[in-house]
Amino acid sequence: MTTTDAPEKMLARIRALLTKAEDPAATPEEAETYTAKAAELMAKYGVDRAMLAAADPTSDTPGDRIITVQAPYALDKQRLLSQVGMALGCKTVLKRGWDGRYSVHLFGYASDLERVDMLFTSLLLQAVNGMTQTWVPYGESAAAFRRSWLAGFAAMIARRLQQAEQRAAANAAQEREQTGTGGPSVALVLADRATVVQRKLEEAYPKLGKARHRKLSGSGYRDGVEAGRRADLGGPRVGNGRRAALGG
Repeated sequence: MTTTDAPEKMLARIRALLTKAEDPAATPEEAETYTAKAAELMAKYGVDRAMLAAADPTSDTPGDRIITVQAPYALDKQRLLSQVGMALGCKTVLKRGWDGRYSVHLFGYASDLERVDMLFTSLLLQAVNGMTQTWVPYGESAAAFRRSWLAGFAAMIARRLQQAEQRAAANAAQEREQTGTGGPSVALVLADRATVVQRKLEEAYPKLGKARHRKLSGSGYRDGVEAGRRADLGGPRVGNGRRAALGG
């Protein structure tokens, strides 16, 4: 990216692809094609910003933000947000406030925090819609089913994002090798960023413990995985009012 407005142009292309993918008139095959391309561009955007920052540190600086999620299924939405954040190069701390509200404290570079915010906003809407439209087996607790559905959805989303990130890094490294581009390698730049982000987290939470493993009894995991496989990995920005309406 050689111009100051290139990052926004890339994000505009991603949003345009995802708008097409979300069009009810698109066939499932078309929607999946648009979604795959959007995920590819989103990952490439992340690597491009990282390499640009290696040359110009002021272009992308580390920081943090807290995103609060609300009931119903706040804990499950919290874990979806955390998995999206970790897949996109951020570190996360799951929190529960004195008022019972759940939030995630994200640490990462500005471009990655931006990607997480955009993706989670879209995925939260898709998860809520998909979960409520999925039939709950007769005799099973709807709450238990939907918790397991959300767990499957989050697991598949994380897997898809991780794969896209790995492909983007490998492609960028290959391109640099073919063109004889000097400077630090893609792997080194990404590793250095991860170290910086981890240090920021440890400074804020020097005595951080590990999250407890959850046991879910519902049978919706497989349906959630399938919904996660079909989901758009991003979407147009949504204002705070809409996020509040979604309980996220």
